[in-house]
Amino acid sequence: LTGTHIGCDTSQCGACVVHVDGKSIKSCTALAVDMDGSKVTTIEGLAKNGKMHPMQEAFKKLHGLQCGFCTPGMVMSAVDLLKHKKKPSDAEIREWLEGNICRCTGYQNIVAAVKEAASKQ
Repeated sequence: LTGTHIGCDTSQCGACVVHVDGKSIKSCTALAVDMDGSKVTTIEGLAKNGKMHPMQEAFKKLHGLQCGFCTPGMVMSAVDLLKHKKKPSDAEIREWLEGNICRCTGYQNIVAAVKEAASKQ
């Protein structure tokens, strides 16, 4: 699997976000031995039966990406956000994604994509 990216190795950029037992974590500083017995889901695990997850669809539809390097981490973090807050405001989305750095988009389309996915729940 190649969707999870290593960007900084210091938990600063968020490109490596995965879900461990349903909660988003930055995997670059997580030890594999600590994950023993846990359910780890990467960006590839969001799709079901060849159909993209609604968050992936929203990022695609609203162009919530440019180079795509940060996208897996953004999507995984955003999916976790919607587990906690069904209809987040722009400010809440920006605050939740604060630990995910994008150097291309300016974040507006990312916020729009998260709101689009929230509207599909």
